[in-house]
Formats: sequence, structure tokens, C-alpha cells
Amino acid sequence: MKKILVTFLLPVAIFAQSFLISNIPVPKTYVLNLDPYPCDEACLQEYVDKDMIFSFLAHANTKLENPHLNEIRNMNVGILNIGSTIINTKLRIALLLPYKRIGKYASSTTNASFAYLIAKNQPFELKSYKIENENQEDIQAALTNIIDDGFNYIIAPLTTEGSDILSTLDPQINIFLPTINKKDSTSTSPYLYFGGIDYRAQSDLLLKEAVSPLVIFYDESSIGQKLASYEEDTFCYQPNQDINATKIRLEDREAIKYSISRKTTNLEHYLKDNQDINGSTCIINTPIVKTSMVMSQLTLFDTNATNILSTQINYDPLILSMTQYIDRQKMLIANSITEHKNVFIETNAILSNDIEYDWINYATTIAVDYFFHLITNEDREYNLALQENQVLYPIEMLKPSISRFIKYTPLPKLEETEY
Repeated sequence: MKKILVTFLLPVAIFAQSFLISNIPVPKTYVLNLDPYPCDEACLQEYVDKDMIFSFLAHANTKLENPHLNEIRNMNVGILNIGSTIINTKLRIALLLPYKRIGKYASSTTNASFAYLIAKNQPFELKSYKIENENQEDIQAALTNIIDDGFNYIIAPLTTEGSDILSTLDPQINIFLPTINKKDSTSTSPYLYFGGIDYRAQSDLLLKEAVSPLVIFYDESSIGQKLASYEEDTFCYQPNQDINATKIRLEDREAIKYSISRKTTNLEHYLKDNQDINGSTCIINTPIVKTSMVMSQLTLFDTNATNILSTQINYDPLILSMTQYIDRQKMLIANSITEHKNVFIETNAILSNDIEYDWINYATTIAVDYFFHLITNEDREYNLALQENQVLYPIEMLKPSISRFIKYTPLPKLEETEY
């Protein structure tokens, strides 16, 4: 007869917003295997199917080759605080947070880092260093404190301005910037890693679906303005390797740009009876609420758009509730959040944090995962390649359907045949 002995040692985990961990070790739950028989993959699956989780965990005491079973193992190990082999290397990561510049992300990136480390179920130290501004003096002072405290790995969700200053300082310590793509940095330092998604690559993919005229809606943010300029140039001009050469405009391509201020709520003067944009492709570079307003008025004023395009900015489930299906029926969204690990999604959910749709929190999770790999030499959970210290994200095209996002596969272009 198979017997499994389960010992519970007060499995209580206390989540404090400050993330100050008590010196008293958190009690562990231990599952002892008293089964004299081995358990193969089919046996493990049978335990799972019968909800015999502790029998499953008793045999699954190390990483499993089957990715589905291993994910179930990781999730239950994290939730139940199962005792495991202790890593000899001390796991210590610092957070450099310009809280006035990044607003809510000072909290959410901290939560994402904390949730990942909790789910890995290993002792760790995670310490925040807050700075008011991203000037050189504040960043340098924070780096000095971090180094003096013995940290060798830093997660730094900085803006482009802060990233430029960091590159100038050229610190000899491992720093991951989840908010910045390397294309927006001049850094050549081997110590700086970049996790920002590539909006330009997303735009390139979207513009393959565009027809002329291209109508670009954008807001006054730096990303909105940069994307609008990039998309206009990419769509309307012939690529030229010589940066000093005059750009060659494509005769069959036209772009019309509309800057939408924060206070603008009525687009009648742009859209009503505007024959110039009939049958156009619209590309929208505004946040979700403004995007929903634009899309509803594209329908209201009968613009008959061929399609509506958007980058990662509008990969958000709110688009499904804030717009009517008729408004988004022709919409395509480029998305780079393609690896979903349920154990980390659920652990983040406990902290009311989102890594399924929020790319900065997702990129922060990838940053912590990469540093965890460097520190412990364990396999990475997220198998995204790094090229010259930049995370390479695959891009998928999605359609916001009636109740969910579905994958979109472009139709192959018909090749012209000469007669």
C-alpha cells in the first residue's frame, strides 16, 4: 500500500508592501515520499488527474522534463511553500526606482520582482533604492549606496533620460533596464542589459498591412511623437543606406497625421465628410482610453477604414470592453508578450499585479529571471534570446475579437506575373 506522509509546518506567508523580510525564516512545508516504487511521467500525470497533489509533489522533488507537469510542480511548490534544496549563492537583487518619473511602475515593477522570487521558493534579498529625479547626482549616489551594500545586480526601470545618464556614468555593475530598448540608447557597456520592446519592429510589421493614405493618430507623449514620425517615414519614403542622401518619396504613398491632445474628445473636424481618408489605414498611437474614443468616432463618421493598426500600446483587455465589436472588427495589434508562465502570472495576481498585458511588468519579470539564472546557474524560465544585451521579443499579430484576442495570420501576397 502506498503511503505519503505530509508534514505541515505553519505554511503562512506574509506579504508586506515594503518587502522587508523578517530575520526569522519563513516556515516550510515538507512532503516526504514513503512510496517504495518509482513514478514515471504517466504515473505523475495520473496523480495530477486524480487531484492527488501531495502524492505528485512527493515524487516531483526536482525539475521535470515534461514542461506541463513541471509548470504544475512549480506552481504548487510556490503556493504551498514546499521546502527544497537551498542555493549556496546568496540571491541579492537591488531595485533603482525614480518613483516620481515612473509613477505606478515604481510599485508594480517591485511587485513583479518580488512575485518572481517568491515563486522560485528560494531565500532572497530584494532591496529598493528610491531616487526623486534622474539627474546624474541622484543616480550616482544611489549606485554608490547599492555597491556599498554589496549588491551586484540591479533592476532599473528608468526613462530614456535616466538611461542616457547611466550610460555616461558607465558603472561596472550588472544593471537591467526593462523600460528601454537598446535602439534608444547609445550604450556599448557589457554591464547594461535592455528589456524594452521594439516599437519600430512592431510598426514595420503592421505597416505591411497598410494601404494609402496612412492616417496616423498620436498623442503628445514622446513615444507617440516618435512613432508617428517613424511610421510616416517608413511608409512614405524609399529606404536609403546613405544617411546624407535626400529621401526619395514613394509616389503612391501618402500619410496624414493628427495630433490628439489630452483634452480632445471630438474628432468631427478631422473625420466628418473627409473624403481624403476614405478607405485609409488608420494607425493609432494613443493610450487605451483615447484609442477607444478615436475608434468609436471612426465608426460614427463613416470613415470606412480599410483596417486599424496599433502597437503594444493597445494590447489591453480593456479594448474589448471599451469599444463595440463593430469599432474594432478591422483592428490588428502587434504584441510581444508571448511567453505565459502561469506560476508567475498567479503569484503576481496575489499582489494585484499584471504581467499578462503590461509589458513593463513582463519585461521586469524577464530581467529578474535572467539575473536569477546568472546568480544561480539554473535554467531560465523565459527562453528569450539576448543579442548584444537586448532581449529579442517575437512579435505576433492579434485581432481583438468579440471576447478575446485571436491570432492573425497575414494572407500571402500574390506575386505579379509577366506575360
